[in-house]
Amino acid sequence: MTLEELRSQIDAIDRELVALLNRRAAIVVEVGRLKNADGAPIYAPDREKQVFDRIRAENRGPLPDRTLMAIWRELMSGSFALEKPLRIAYLGPEGSFSHLAAVGKFGASVEYEAVTLIRGVFDEVARGHADFGIVPIENSVGGGVIDTLDALVEADVRICAEINRAIHHNLLARCRMEQIRRVYSKPEVFAQCQRWLSETNLIGRTIPVASTSNAAALARDEEGSAAIASLMAAELYGLDVICDNVEDNPNNVTRFFVLGRQSAGPTGDDKTSLLFTTRDEPGALVNVLLALREAGINMSFIESRPSKKRNWEYCFFVDVQGHETDPAVRRAVDAARGYCLSLIVLGSYPRATDVL
Repeated sequence: MTLEELRSQIDAIDRELVALLNRRAAIVVEVGRLKNADGAPIYAPDREKQVFDRIRAENRGPLPDRTLMAIWRELMSGSFALEKPLRIAYLGPEGSFSHLAAVGKFGASVEYEAVTLIRGVFDEVARGHADFGIVPIENSVGGGVIDTLDALVEADVRICAEINRAIHHNLLARCRMEQIRRVYSKPEVFAQCQRWLSETNLIGRTIPVASTSNAAALARDEEGSAAIASLMAAELYGLDVICDNVEDNPNNVTRFFVLGRQSAGPTGDDKTSLLFTTRDEPGALVNVLLALREAGINMSFIESRPSKKRNWEYCFFVDVQGHETDPAVRRAVDAARGYCLSLIVLGSYPRATDVL
């Protein structure tokens, strides 16, 4: 066939796709009407997982799964806008890695709200000013994110989804590298780029700030300053990319929580996050972990933070495989409570299987 004939076929298929997408959208409007009448949440992470699993199963190529997932994320984003516009809070300003994770998860058709502190994301969701919030919880190199862990102790929100986002750090500036006197970024970012910073003799010039996009704004406004931030931040703040991919580990991934006001329903491939404080007695933490093991529950994450209530008292954060409604998880939680001063289920959510 000639090029013109092939393009004519593509044009005909495009017309069919537009018609089908609008047929789908008409049904979405009806779904939104029923959800609003019943008070059901517009975004359902368990339903999202079902849709993505089905698309993967039905894909016969040549398009890769990753491409189809990106298309369907934008379809879902448009669906949210038709059902009820969603507002997503994230650690800003624009161009932060939290912003990238939020857009990768919820697409271009929802409303985004940048806040200045991670705790502010929790507050906006708890107050109902935002429908959902995006916060980093751990990095594959740097470990747990302290600000998020501390906010989880006091916040009245639920974890309803997780996101795995590939993180590539870039040195951004409006001057040459030898003219850089200050390098701004988040403390966790410096930890992820420590070897590179030492090799380039920038390690003694680092200054921690609240977010990578704050760093980019400072690098834009101050002579002799640079930031370690995203490529989006370079575009938004008019900075040059002096060095790209400066992270020590090229497989650098940050896991984010999606915060809401209720957990997701079970999917059969879930996680549950727990927060507990043990009794002040020998072996208390071991007994909690044994309760999980005896119930056959696998633990995938554990971190501790001072409780800030008593000296030398600690809160433990644990992620386990399974949903809070699963009988085995319920048995483990009930048994663990006997060794704890307090134990809270922070939420259950589908396990993230892809990296955005």
